[in-house]
Amino acid sequence: MLSKFYVEDHIKNALKEDIGFGDITTENLAEETDFLKAELNTRNDGVLCGCDVFKQVFEVLSDSVKIKFYFKDGDEIKKGDKIADLEGSAKDLLMGERLALNYIQRMSGIATETRKYKRAIEPYHAKIVDTRKTTPNFRAFEKYAVKTGGGALHRFNLSDCAMIKDNHIKLAGSITKAVAKLRCAISFTHKIEVECDTFEQVKEAVEAGADIIMLDNMSVDLMKKAVEYINGRAIIEASGNVNLDTVNEIASTGVDIISSSAIVAKAPTLDLALDM
Repeated sequence: MLSKFYVEDHIKNALKEDIGFGDITTENLAEETDFLKAELNTRNDGVLCGCDVFKQVFEVLSDSVKIKFYFKDGDEIKKGDKIADLEGSAKDLLMGERLALNYIQRMSGIATETRKYKRAIEPYHAKIVDTRKTTPNFRAFEKYAVKTGGGALHRFNLSDCAMIKDNHIKLAGSITKAVAKLRCAISFTHKIEVECDTFEQVKEAVEAGADIIMLDNMSVDLMKKAVEYINGRAIIEASGNVNLDTVNEIASTGVDIISSSAIVAKAPTLDLALDM
């Protein structure tokens, strides 16, 4: 998911933003012969994510920084664990410190939150997936973090899957018309999903031949009724009012997918520190 060239371009743009025309503090204090040792430590329990991205920040700056990791992406870490040892040019370590931490803290926070949701729906077969409520230009990193935490992935962008929402239904005139028009226009490799607020819409979406039916903000009882009616004729996604208190009961209805923006949009960053 995170090709090296893609990550490198992203890091270069982030460094341009952060360093600007130069780090006037470090560059006026550090001599070329100054070297530092550092430890990457965690101050919270969580799921680690973003090790390669963290490392690549320093690789873009120079080849002077050496990093040895003691954990890998997806590992569960405990407060006080040493994640990695670093050593190298004081200038490069200090200039890259904040950006490298920003990546790994944000990604680890999302992986940690996703793991909580995944465990909360055991032993049901449903999958926890993300949404498009992501940070602009950071989506690939956030989706990678969801996958690292044990979640599955929704569409990456608007070209991945045709999703008919309430405003699209109004535009087309009905679910039936919207599905028919899209089926004639899009590639056979693309699925069509319909967002349904009512049981009547569920019935229409099934009859129209939708591949995926989203049960949007429905009660648990209504979701169970819809799952029974659909009976395997479409993939069933539940969305809306999904949190750690409700997700297990939603999973118990028999839906295939539970989408939640909370695993990304509301995930706190994991508190990691680079101690020089």
